[in-house]
Amino acid sequence: MAMCLKMADIYANARSTTGTSLRKKDMNPQSGMCPICTEDCQILCEIGKSAFRGREVLYPDPGEFGKSTASSNKDYGLDWSHFQIMVDVRGTAGIEPDPDKALFTNVDTSTSAGGIPLMVPVMTAGLGSTAVAKRNWDGLAVGAAISGTIQVIGENVCGMDPDSDYDSKGKVIKSADMEYRVKKYREFWDGKHGDIVVQTNVEDQRGGVDVYALSKLEVDVIERKWGQGAKAIGGEVRIFDLDRAILLKKRGYIVHPDPEDPHVQEAFQNKVFESFERHSRVGMVDSQAFLEDIDWLREQGAKKVFLKTGAYRPAVVALTLKLASEAKIDLLTFDGAGGGTGMSPVPMMNEASTPTVYLQAQVLKGLEILRKKGRHIPDICMAGCFVNETQMFKSIAMSNFGDGPYIKTIGMARAPLTAVMKSKNYVELAKENKLPKNFVSLYGNRPEQFFMATIELEDRFGEDAKKLPWPAVGLYSYFVDRLGIGLKQMLAGVRKWKLDLIDRNDIASLTDRAKTVTGIPMVDEVEQDVMEEILG
Repeated sequence: MAMCLKMADIYANARSTTGTSLRKKDMNPQSGMCPICTEDCQILCEIGKSAFRGREVLYPDPGEFGKSTASSNKDYGLDWSHFQIMVDVRGTAGIEPDPDKALFTNVDTSTSAGGIPLMVPVMTAGLGSTAVAKRNWDGLAVGAAISGTIQVIGENVCGMDPDSDYDSKGKVIKSADMEYRVKKYREFWDGKHGDIVVQTNVEDQRGGVDVYALSKLEVDVIERKWGQGAKAIGGEVRIFDLDRAILLKKRGYIVHPDPEDPHVQEAFQNKVFESFERHSRVGMVDSQAFLEDIDWLREQGAKKVFLKTGAYRPAVVALTLKLASEAKIDLLTFDGAGGGTGMSPVPMMNEASTPTVYLQAQVLKGLEILRKKGRHIPDICMAGCFVNETQMFKSIAMSNFGDGPYIKTIGMARAPLTAVMKSKNYVELAKENKLPKNFVSLYGNRPEQFFMATIELEDRFGEDAKKLPWPAVGLYSYFVDRLGIGLKQMLAGVRKWKLDLIDRNDIASLTDRAKTVTGIPMVDEVEQDVMEEILG
């Protein structure tokens, strides 16, 4: 295990995220440099590229911004594969012990997060002003709506909308982009499962985005965000237009380099650089101000208030839980290290913040302390590199100490974006008759053929199914048909037909580190006393 962590810096000087590579394969394991660096080398490693592009190399490939997502590629020594699900064959829970009824298809995977019913225990975390979210919004929003789950509109949407109108006090009074995002979700929303949520950071609060969403767009749920954008330093995006960069600076954003500087403008026009960086400010946590802010939000009409935070040190986890409890936050999201969506600095994605399993162990420890003290416990959403149903199962099961899972749902961003982007791309390829030949031979050349959920959605929506964007069908297939059915199978495997029945006894650790961090016993330790009792 220790070897995995030591090996991580092999990639310190060559990463796919920054578009860098090495001339030799047998790199120095400490520095990641080639053992022999020559003056005539024409390969751009991190050091070499940094000599030309400086801070630009801190970020994922700028040329892919808006068309990609990025994440860490570091092995943290502990992930969900270090746990195994303990299946059973005895009896049933949550359904009659009847073989004709105890079918995996009858498992109930629904949940409630922050008082909002969800058809599947997954939600799309905040996707805001980063271009990849805007480009794929129809698939994301409609896909979440028909999947019966929550879609969070992320930070900075109004501020980044060039057509937003602001009053003399700097408060937004109209944003076509925000209005579109809310309405698109509601086109196919059943009004019962899931909801649209507007997330706000420091810039959004200053611009009155919360009041605008509550009063003008009839949004019911506001999510506050604590500094977690770009992994700790405020949300960042790239701007490829000079006039827009100037506009954003005038709206109060930090834009680098200064778009109003004549020398910078000249360099931009000469293509010395092709994009500006737009940064948000980092929120400062003041306990009393936070509690007053949550009360104020409810006075403004927020029916539910969420809070999202990142993967900070244990003392911050404890403070977050304490204040969320005192403020009676409805849903609290913790986002573990490793994931990313837009433009988080690559070194921060790799080397900063607490990885998801470690973070969840800290959160659960804090929740147990709150429970024993009889304090309010908010529903928890766990996020950070989740992609499949087994990871979801293990996370939720680990959070149940006997009174039901603390973790009500799993937050994802990169995974649903991938489902939507892949769907969008293949539909376009189908229109151009450019689909990969092996794909066509397996699944057909028309969306009606290669999206398996087509028949189900036609039965559900009738003629209106034709109005569904194909990327939304792709997200539904991923959320409901893959994750949902996969989770049903796992639950049936442990003989539990309701999601809230799985608990810590349904998983076992495979490594000493997993056991030490989480308290989940090793596979060879599980039920040893029960074995002796049965055989005795």
